[in-house]
Amino acid sequence: LSPDCSFTCHYRCRALVRLDCSGPPGTSDEDDGTQQELEKDTNVDEPSEWEKAELDQAQVEQRIKEYNSQINSNLFMSLNKDGSYTGFIKVQLKLVRPVSVPATKRVPSLQAGRTGLRAQGVKRRTSFYLPKGTVKHLHILSHTRASEVIDALLRKFTVIDNPRKFALFERSEKDEQVYLRKLADEEQPLRLRLLAGPSEKVLSFVLKENETGEVNWDAFTLPELHNFLRILQREEEEHLRQLRHRYARCRQKMQEAL
Repeated sequence: LSPDCSFTCHYRCRALVRLDCSGPPGTSDEDDGTQQELEKDTNVDEPSEWEKAELDQAQVEQRIKEYNSQINSNLFMSLNKDGSYTGFIKVQLKLVRPVSVPATKRVPSLQAGRTGLRAQGVKRRTSFYLPKGTVKHLHILSHTRASEVIDALLRKFTVIDNPRKFALFERSEKDEQVYLRKLADEEQPLRLRLLAGPSEKVLSFVLKENETGEVNWDAFTLPELHNFLRILQREEEEHLRQLRHRYARCRQKMQEAL
């Protein structure tokens, strides 16, 4: 268990994992929570009314023309002969936990027989935190599903974690409040982009951890459950430390004002 990033693993797996344990992101004294973006999870599974709108071929063509006339880049949408269309979406990656990428190390292995020494590849995995504000543009089709967008993003960054660990969210701003809604696997991000227009305030896409809350704790062994409890305790202590620090700063400012 690392004292800085709270990473926990089996002792036999420790040599196979590489982490930059200079400290978890966003826990420095300068980040006291005052700069955190206000976000509100609406917990609404159903899309809004404008997202449910069905467009015929003529309406799609008109929407694409309007969309292309409003953007100041070359990220245009194009209508295909079969009625589908292609275009770009921008996805911001806001991942709290580290991701895993493959790392292969060649080590010699003694083999009985005439071949003598032979190099054998040992599969290893390297974990790291993606930088804050990482953004990726994807060129997709109108029928590309949200689950396929997640798969494409993971391939772009060579992430080998299970895609079910991640979820694609739509983000919108209204009345100085930020709203998030998790997209269903079958939803089509490019269609949502066309309906919303190019404004990032009206609609943008964010990749985050998939917090389903449905965990089968009976499937874990006792050592794993004990480790989870230790991790939760450390996360709770760190969260309390940040809260106390923020309230102490507020109290100090109030006393200075008095």
